[in-house]
Amino acid sequence: MISNSESKGYLDLAIRLSREAGIFALAEQSKALRIERKTNQFDLVTHVDKRNEEYIQSEVAKIYPDHEYLGEEGASTKTNSGIRWIVDPIDGTINFAHGLPIWCVSIGVEVGGQIECGAIYDATRDEMFTAIRGGGAHLNGKPIHVSEITDHGLSLFVTGFAYDIAKNEDKAIERFDAFLHRGLLVRRLGSAALDLCYTACGRFDGFFEAHLAPWDSAAGSLIVCEAGGMITHYDGSDYSIYRKGIIASNGLQHELMKDIINSV
Repeated sequence: MISNSESKGYLDLAIRLSREAGIFALAEQSKALRIERKTNQFDLVTHVDKRNEEYIQSEVAKIYPDHEYLGEEGASTKTNSGIRWIVDPIDGTINFAHGLPIWCVSIGVEVGGQIECGAIYDATRDEMFTAIRGGGAHLNGKPIHVSEITDHGLSLFVTGFAYDIAKNEDKAIERFDAFLHRGLLVRRLGSAALDLCYTACGRFDGFFEAHLAPWDSAAGSLIVCEAGGMITHYDGSDYSIYRKGIIASNGLQHELMKDIINSV
């Protein structure tokens, strides 16, 4: 258990670092990016991902040297503090590498196994999504809330696929197809963190994806919950960032999404 002032301090730092990393990335995007492959030909990493991770980790360590760190590009530290910073230095790297302006920097802070605060910064639109547990969710300092759409035909859903989608684990293609065969509108943006933020502020009514890493949803899952949304796994169980299969919704579309996903 931490105090409100501690949570506020963590969030303030997450906001500053995500903004600084996002501004740096935006400036670098117009230059020649140094791009490498990770696990397969489609899983890319740029020098910006690596630089942002190193920068955020070092800045956190300066202020909270006893805290743990978990980042997408492999950086990690383990302590006995029970406090972990979970970072995606560029969520949507493929978009970023192609000049597509759908990417962000995501920072979540986990305390005792529970995400307590998070910040997600979209530098291309200068949009800062934030949340503190019990304090609501905000976009550029203004409260946000999930949509109130109940009509499935008026709803807009979003999903994502793993880099190795050709293997089609967890029947991701069939589940996507099942939504389309219901006549439902589904988009695929390429940034799970923004998918969650957009669900939180009502741009989407629901998001689902089979395979996410902790850094993909650490901050975004809290933002959705604090915006009045609902998040579970495909089977309806309580969501954990360390397990696969996520449904995030305005709550009103949740049962529909769960039924479609589990009908495959």
